Amino acid sequence: MPDFTVTALHHLEGTVIAVTGELDIHTCPRVERATAVLPVGDKTLRLDLSGVSFMDSMGLNLLLRLRNRIHGSGGHLVLAGLQAQPCAVLRLTETYALFDITCAADGLTGSAR
Repeated sequence: MPDFTVTALHHLEGTVIAVTGELDIHTCPRVERATAVLPVGDKTLRLDLSGVSFMDSMGLNLLLRLRNRIHGSGGHLVLAGLQAQPCAVLRLTETYALFDITCAADGLTGSAR
């Protein structure tokens, strides 16, 4: 797992988790651990994926489970800065519309589809 990082920045209105590297079977557990400890409630979790150049089905599964968990507790998930390949995975699997997606990779506000 060289060159894979997960960092979290906590704000009053939510958390930004930045992921860098490939989101796959080997790296998803690290993202899962980082997000599992977050109190969600009515907060926003912004997942900055601008550093993710590749995502496989395990990455997609992680995003779907995270979305369900956050929405189920009244929170809001934003995917930010998607690169071409992860975006293509979401479109190919017809899950793109399930997510709030923004081009901006930083901050907690602003979204566009």
